[in-house]
Amino acid sequence: MGANNGKQSGSEGKGSSSISSDLSSSTDQTSTKAPKNAATSEDSDLSMRTLSTPSPALILPPCSSPLGPGALLNGSSTSSSSFTAETVAMVHAPPTVLTHPQRSLHHSRDQQIAPIDILPDHAFLQIFTHLPTNQLCRCARVCRRWYNLAWDPRLWRTIRLTGDVLHVDRALRVLTRRLCQDTPNVCLTLETVVVSGCRRLTDRGLHTVAQCCPELRRLEVAGCYNISNEAVFEVVSRCPNLEHLDVSGCSKVTCISLTREVSLKLSPLHGQQISIRYLDMTDCFALEDEGLHTIAAHCTQLTHLYLRRCVRLTDEGLRFLVIYCPSVRELSVSDCRFISDFGLREIAKLEGRLRYLSIAHCGRITDVGIRYIAKYCVRLRYLNARGCEGLTDHGIEHLAKNCLKLKSLDIGKCPLVSDAGLELLALNCFNLKRLSLKSCESITGQGLQVVAANCFDLQLLNVQDCDVPLEALRFVKRHCKRCVIEHTNPAFF
Repeated sequence: MGANNGKQSGSEGKGSSSISSDLSSSTDQTSTKAPKNAATSEDSDLSMRTLSTPSPALILPPCSSPLGPGALLNGSSTSSSSFTAETVAMVHAPPTVLTHPQRSLHHSRDQQIAPIDILPDHAFLQIFTHLPTNQLCRCARVCRRWYNLAWDPRLWRTIRLTGDVLHVDRALRVLTRRLCQDTPNVCLTLETVVVSGCRRLTDRGLHTVAQCCPELRRLEVAGCYNISNEAVFEVVSRCPNLEHLDVSGCSKVTCISLTREVSLKLSPLHGQQISIRYLDMTDCFALEDEGLHTIAAHCTQLTHLYLRRCVRLTDEGLRFLVIYCPSVRELSVSDCRFISDFGLREIAKLEGRLRYLSIAHCGRITDVGIRYIAKYCVRLRYLNARGCEGLTDHGIEHLAKNCLKLKSLDIGKCPLVSDAGLELLALNCFNLKRLSLKSCESITGQGLQVVAANCFDLQLLNVQDCDVPLEALRFVKRHCKRCVIEHTNPAFF
């Protein structure tokens, strides 16, 4: 009998062996040693995808996780894996028994059931919805019941990975392969992929996403500076429902467009349109007017566009943007030093649709450009003009008399703005909630008292590096009970 049992267990081990791709000499202590004749090729890996689950070692940095099987069963924190070098990518078969040491000794009828096992499936699913991707994969290795629950399609609408040392290309490949088992080659449930900060992400990883995730709606790859235009083009071409794209910090990305093959297939009446509404290209230093022209021509449904520190953009690029994207509600061109009053004249053509505008540190902007914005964008709620040293009380007067719904205004480091402009603002913009006057040398206590007496809903006031007397700060505190005052006066607390 002992020999027969040994043979049976041996054959079972071969049938559900773990398939690992070592990137170094690292090992995972929780995984069983693969038999000598185990398949190691990619084709063998694909053939076993219906019985495999990614190891958390694939998507964890080289350190033990605080959430392991032991912690989930009895509340104790145990280290389930240790690494000596780089991360190891693994695919494991679903467990046949619980891995907890108290469960592996006997199977008698009077065996005590762990309290957590009493929970119904819907309770487990609710708990699992709060777990990040790596911990969800770890839960799948606890027991067969947890395996089936952890891979419920409803839990996999989002993949969120982080870490500088993570082999994110391999992680995406293995995860999407597992999620494709019911619908070969496509993940119909996956709608969001967030891999911001994964600096090892390359075009291969985005190629995997583009191939397997046709229902993708949100993609965030901020800080992944190794990806290029080609990979981004493929994603937007193969994911027609993509609405939210964050490529901030991706210095190689200079444009958003369809691939040439897709563009040729589309008729002139339908094509060349991308459904992206939210686009963040902050710190895409190589973006130029021609690239912005292409983006605007393809992404005509844009409502939110952030171009902070795209230092090569000029007023001409903004002209193209307004022509093709008339629905823009939020726009940031902060630190774009070539943007001038002519650019604001183009932006003003958005008229009442514009709600948010950031022109911080655009040194060529003066009262002339602000007058265009105030005259035509009367529904403006947020304006950041910090560091626009050409702005004076005249520009503030135009804002105060036209943008009556203004709720947030930042005019810090504008030395020509004085109490006169501040009083006009307070007497017209009663809904003001946030006001920053940091380093405004001409502001005194008199202007602050007028603001406090009229803007009762003020929630944040920044007067750092301003010569404001203590009495004025106390006056603001008395009249604006909920206001947080940021200051540099050590006597006020």
